[in-house]
Amino acid sequence: MIDISPEMITILMFAGLLIGLFMGHPLAFVLGGLAVIFGLIGWGPSIFYVFMNRIWGTMDNYVLLAIPLFVFMAQLLDQSGVADDLFKALRYVLGRVRGGILLAVIVVSTIFAACTGIIGASVVTMGLLAVPMMRKYGYDKPMSYGAICAGGTLGILIPPSIMLVIMASEATLSVGKLFAAAILPRILLSILYLLYVGIRCFIKPELGPPISEEERAGVTSGQIAIMVLKSLVPPMILILGVLGSLFFGIATPTEASGVGAFLAFVMVLAYRKFTWRGLYRAVIQTAKINTMVIIILCGATCFTGVFLGVGGGDVVTDFVMGLGLGKWGTFWTMMAIVFVLGMFIDWIGIVLICFPIFLPIAQQLGFDMLWFVVMIAVNLQSSFLTPPFGYALFYIKGIDPATIDIKDVYRGIVPFVALMIIGLVACALFPQIITWLPGILID
Repeated sequence: MIDISPEMITILMFAGLLIGLFMGHPLAFVLGGLAVIFGLIGWGPSIFYVFMNRIWGTMDNYVLLAIPLFVFMAQLLDQSGVADDLFKALRYVLGRVRGGILLAVIVVSTIFAACTGIIGASVVTMGLLAVPMMRKYGYDKPMSYGAICAGGTLGILIPPSIMLVIMASEATLSVGKLFAAAILPRILLSILYLLYVGIRCFIKPELGPPISEEERAGVTSGQIAIMVLKSLVPPMILILGVLGSLFFGIATPTEASGVGAFLAFVMVLAYRKFTWRGLYRAVIQTAKINTMVIIILCGATCFTGVFLGVGGGDVVTDFVMGLGLGKWGTFWTMMAIVFVLGMFIDWIGIVLICFPIFLPIAQQLGFDMLWFVVMIAVNLQSSFLTPPFGYALFYIKGIDPATIDIKDVYRGIVPFVALMIIGLVACALFPQIITWLPGILID
C-alpha cells in the first residue's frame, strides 16, 4: 500500500481515464485496468475481494435482466419492416407540406424509438429510408442529416430505453417512474425539432420541397388512410403492451421486457418477415450488445468502488460545493460537465462514473432525484451528436461513406444540439414536465 493523498489519486484516475480513451482503448478495459492499478496501490491484493463482491452485486441485479430482452425486441423489430411502412405512409400524408419528408422522419423516429430504445437501429433505418428520397427532391443536406441523427437519439429517452434501465438501477429509482418521467421531455424535443424544420422550410422552400403531385396523385386518400392504420396499429400495440403493463402495475420492468420481446416476435410473424437466419442474427446481436454492456458495468463498478474508497468522491464533492456557485450554479456546472464528457465518453461510462459523484451533491442541494436523473438523461442525448465521438454521426456516415460528407453532418447537428439545450432549460424552468406524469400514473 502506497500513501497518496485522495486529491492526487483523483487527478491521476481521471487523467488515466482520458489518456486511455484517447489512445483508443475500450472503455470497459480502461475502467477495469485503472481500478486494478489504483486498487493495488490503495489496498494491495485484498482489493480483488472487493471487486468480486461489487461484480457479484452487479450481476445479481434482477432489473438488469430487462436489458437483453429489450435489445432482443429491438433486433426483431429492425427486421419487421414496421419503420419502412410507417415512413412510406407518413411520406404521403406530409408530402405536400414543405419539409414533409423531414417531418415524417422525425415522427417515425419518435414512434420507432419507442419500440426499440436503441440509437443505432433508429439512425441507420431512417437514414436508409430517407436519404435517397431527400436527394431525389433536393433537400438541404446538413438539415436532412441533422434531423435523422437528432430523431434517432430520442431512443435513449423514450421507454423502453436501456439507458433509463441502467440509470434506474444506479440511482435506485423505480424503472416505471423513470420511464414515465422521460415521456414528456421526449415529446417536447420532438415538437421542437418539428417546429424548427417546419419554420425553416416555410421561410426557405428550397430547403425541403414537397413531393411531386404525380407521386402524390398515384395514391388515393383511402389507400393512405389504410397504410397509416396498418403501419401504426402494430407498434402502438407493442408500446401499450410494454408501457401499459409497467405503468398499471401488471408487470415488473423485467416482465414488461419479456412482454415486449414476445409482441415483437409476433409482429415479425404478422409482417411475414420471420426467417431462421434473421432469428439467429437477432440472438447473436443481442448477445454481443448485452455482453458489451455487462463488461462495461463490471469495469465501472470496480472503478467507482476504488474511486469512492480512496475518497475521490469527497474530493470532487468538496471541490464543486466549494466553488460557491449556489444551488443552481452548481447544478448547471454538473450539467456542463456531463455535456463536455459526452464529447469523449459514451453515455454508459458517464452514467456509471458521474452518478456516484453527482447524486449525493444533488441530494445535498435538495433536488428531486427523479427530476435530476431525467435532466441528465436529456443532456446525454447530446453525447450521440457532439464530435469527436458522437456515435449518431458515424452511423449516418456509414450509410453511404462515399457520398455523405461528414462536414455536412457536423453542420446539420448544430441547430439540433441547440434545441436539446433549449429543451433542457425548459425542463429546468418547468420541472412539472418531468414530474407530472409519473405522479399521475404511478404511486
